[in-house]
Amino acid sequence: MKNLSDLFEHQLKDLYSAESQLIKALPKMAKKASDSKLKKAIEDHLEETKEQKQRLKEVCSDLGIKPTGEECKAMKGLIEEAESFLKEKADEDVRDAGIIAEAQRVEHYEISAYGTAVRYAKELGHKDIAKKLQKSLDEEQKADTDLNKMAEGRLNKEAIK
Repeated sequence: MKNLSDLFEHQLKDLYSAESQLIKALPKMAKKASDSKLKKAIEDHLEETKEQKQRLKEVCSDLGIKPTGEECKAMKGLIEEAESFLKEKADEDVRDAGIIAEAQRVEHYEISAYGTAVRYAKELGHKDIAKKLQKSLDEEQKADTDLNKMAEGRLNKEAIK
């Protein structure tokens, strides 16, 4: 990598890989969730993740780069950790609280990655691309906020028993 443009391309490919991996992992999390609102939130975020992946594909096309070719090792590790948790024997309420924790780890990674991508796009003068990436960042932040409200509002309390 020689410049910020090269680093930006690397970041976009990493995000594309992360979203691709997440599309495969979210259905497993939704299946294990016992709370109907949590299950729906995960399923809704799956649809949003598919849109984010498509948005990244469009961004890469606009820049004349191929979105594939990178493996996001961070997302791979986060998903492996979540899948390991899902195999644990746990009370349903405890599992739901744990699913939220695992999902928020993923969201925090994506918030960081999209935040960086937005900043690079702006610094490189790609205003329209920055707006597309900002839309994904806003969605990730909302998903994290919604999960937090679910955890604090009810699910963590149910797991205390």
